[in-house]
Amino acid sequence: MSREVSASARRITDALLDGYGRTYAQEAGIRLRDTPQPLYRLLVLSHLLSARIRASIAVSAARALFADGLRTPRRMAGASWQQRVDALGEGGYRRYDERTSTQLGEGARLVLDVWKGDLRRLRAEADGSADAVCDGLQRVRGIGPAGADIFVREVQDLWPETGFRAGAKGLRGAEKLGLPTSPGALARLAPDGGRAAFAAALVRAALDEEVVKTVREKARAPS
Repeated sequence: MSREVSASARRITDALLDGYGRTYAQEAGIRLRDTPQPLYRLLVLSHLLSARIRASIAVSAARALFADGLRTPRRMAGASWQQRVDALGEGGYRRYDERTSTQLGEGARLVLDVWKGDLRRLRAEADGSADAVCDGLQRVRGIGPAGADIFVREVQDLWPETGFRAGAKGLRGAEKLGLPTSPGALARLAPDGGRAAFAAALVRAALDEEVVKTVREKARAPS
């Protein structure tokens, strides 16, 4: 695709954003800012979303953990294993609750030990490298490539040095919608300050054929 954005791609993008343009952090009640607590909460959400479980359940489990006061690595590490299990279960995250409880506790302790509870230190260490951010995140127990990718995708408006990130699922969603599948071309479609919401919407298209159908129909409708 040329550097010019086609009218069709713009209509599809507008319809996608209008119906599904919200981040997963927003769904989980995280008001994302470049400060320690919301960044840690995003890390927890990214961990939960990376499991083979419905995104809605992961979001619900994150909300339950946060409602139980487990919003900082210190509170997460200080909670009992059973407290974390119970909160995950309340959110419907039962298939992986015991293993995930252990991982959340160990991961929180690492965040405290390595970055003093502040993931902005990881950002500083990465010195503008998205790959370095992902590598650092994968030091946290339970955060693999998928979890690191989710975190960077959701934080990209705050940490713009990572570049536009849609991830493998986002690119698959773009393909289903008939949008360009190169990150550079997609970045030109993303609104200023709304790259994370656009990327999350593309992920929703990858996960749900009904999203694709609805967006295509709206994009074809006369204005």
